[in-house]
Amino acid sequence: MTLKVCKFGGTSMADGIAMTAVKKIIESDEKRKFIVVSAPGKRFNGDIKVTDLLYSCYDELSKKGDCSAAFANVRKRFESIVKELNIEMDITSVLDETEKRINAEKSSDFTASRGEYLSARVMAQLLGAKFIDSEDVVFFKEDGQLDGVKTYKAISAAVADAEKAVFPGFYGKGANGKVKTFSRGGSDISGAIVARAVNASVYENWTDVSGFLACDPRIVDNPKKIKNLSYKELRELSYMGANVLHSESIFPVRKANIPIVIKNTFRPEDEGTAILPISQYKPDGTVVTGIAGKKNFTVILIEKNHMNTEIGFIRKVLSVLEREGVSIEHIPSGIDTMSVVVDSEEIQGYKLEQVIEGIRNEVDPDVIRVMENVALIATVGHGMSSSIGTSARLFKAMAEANINAKMIDQGSSELNIIVGVKNEDCEKCIAAIYHEFFG
Repeated sequence: MTLKVCKFGGTSMADGIAMTAVKKIIESDEKRKFIVVSAPGKRFNGDIKVTDLLYSCYDELSKKGDCSAAFANVRKRFESIVKELNIEMDITSVLDETEKRINAEKSSDFTASRGEYLSARVMAQLLGAKFIDSEDVVFFKEDGQLDGVKTYKAISAAVADAEKAVFPGFYGKGANGKVKTFSRGGSDISGAIVARAVNASVYENWTDVSGFLACDPRIVDNPKKIKNLSYKELRELSYMGANVLHSESIFPVRKANIPIVIKNTFRPEDEGTAILPISQYKPDGTVVTGIAGKKNFTVILIEKNHMNTEIGFIRKVLSVLEREGVSIEHIPSGIDTMSVVVDSEEIQGYKLEQVIEGIRNEVDPDVIRVMENVALIATVGHGMSSSIGTSARLFKAMAEANINAKMIDQGSSELNIIVGVKNEDCEKCIAAIYHEFFG
């Protein structure tokens, strides 16, 4: 029998009405056995996500040694959800125990994780399903990476006697025995981990949109919906700002070739978007799959005559950034030039000065310049590799929109073309490229 793992995002957990819709979705398909949930999200514009309420709890705890005032808002939210669901659950005792443990643990990660924990407790009660605490089955190594062997074995054992089970997303247990969280949006990763552990046929990721769009609908009205995309295309688009799915969530399922399907909790009849291994991926004939952009990068431009003959030049430059703990996004290069692109947040102020001085000492460049406030626009699609003139069309669209490319980078796989533009040109550039390829 086909086995489905379902992850439901914060909007799907926002209140009792949304959770009731989730229950209906789960019970409409007997293959939906294992459920991963996020903390409750916003119910309306101006509302506050439960995870943000919990970060406020940690701030109060750090300052006063107790989080009772801030936790009152979390308490009120979950009491309201249980009341709306009209289920028999002693939520007061669960909340009392949670608040007590937050005060005792004094940990940012533990505090932030309680939204998912409480959501999963409520959802398990609503479904009459087994609650499995991710703290007991998801494990991290000393370096912070997932301990896959230990985790998959623990999850498999935990679900062995369960007809249905609910897991909280977003966290597990660190090597020190304490709760450790993923980055924000990490419940997507948790769902993929469970899917891999139980050898699911499909990983359904339920959110508040009906799949991926070819670009941000805040930039282009009614952009084309993407029916299918590959793991690689997802990775490129998610990393560059298409935030439907966490970019790291493909890694657990990729090795097992488990498809991901993005679905809309509030429009379950919509087809959604399938994210597939390349062996199952069938291009729809379009040149470009999608366009996404991300602002606030810094480009360090280095020039030196005969750079190409100087053995170890690039290694020496990169060693400077490694010493300063700065990760690198892209390295476009020419015969006597190279550029290093980094996230501006990682290299602000004094650290940028340290990096520049370090590069001067290591390689003695003829010229070194810094270009800040750069946006990167990624145009992604497997169809680009077999379509002559794709780059020409892209740069023609930019020229007609009066946009200057500060940087150009194309991967050897020809899956993407990345251009750097001024921050203020980001949206205009995305729109120009979209209209060129999609009309």
